[in-house]
Amino acid sequence: MIEKTDTMKKSNFEEVFTNKKSKYVIGTILFSGLGIAIPRIFHLLIGSSAGVTFLPMHLMVLISALTFGMLSASIVAGSSVVFSYLLTGMPALQRMPYMLIELVIYGLLLGFLNKKYNSYISLIATMIIGRLIYAGVLFVSVNLFGFNGYGISVLQSVVSGIPGIVLQIFLVPFLAMIIKKGIKLDD
Repeated sequence: MIEKTDTMKKSNFEEVFTNKKSKYVIGTILFSGLGIAIPRIFHLLIGSSAGVTFLPMHLMVLISALTFGMLSASIVAGSSVVFSYLLTGMPALQRMPYMLIELVIYGLLLGFLNKKYNSYISLIATMIIGRLIYAGVLFVSVNLFGFNGYGISVLQSVVSGIPGIVLQIFLVPFLAMIIKKGIKLDD
């Protein structure tokens, strides 16, 4: 009787981690946590300019988009930004809505484009189109709605974020591929 119970428990446990939906849920939660932790680590190791230079909060959203798709990436974007602010005060409250919009745009775009193109083309297209859409959001919010842009400039963010953009191009597709193979998502 005990042996049968142990076998059933083990089999249920294994089933949870082999179920595709469970992998999506667990992966999304993990990426959300890393979306909070990684920017904090960058800030502790490199300093206050780490965020605008290396764009660490973008990493988990982009990897999530390539690994699990648009919904997961949107959840990672939203939870990372909001909980990062609540736990660490970063991004600043004035910057938080803009960062949230920016990351959700990237997650949705990359998840969508990755269904049609390879991950490198999708990522580069997302970086270009995403920044154009983000520039439009900033323009509308500041010029039409009168919100304060708090000195946010898309061009300035691209220039200061070149190291992060390079890091994303080389790391994100590679890490997403390794993660997908490691968790056997395509099985």
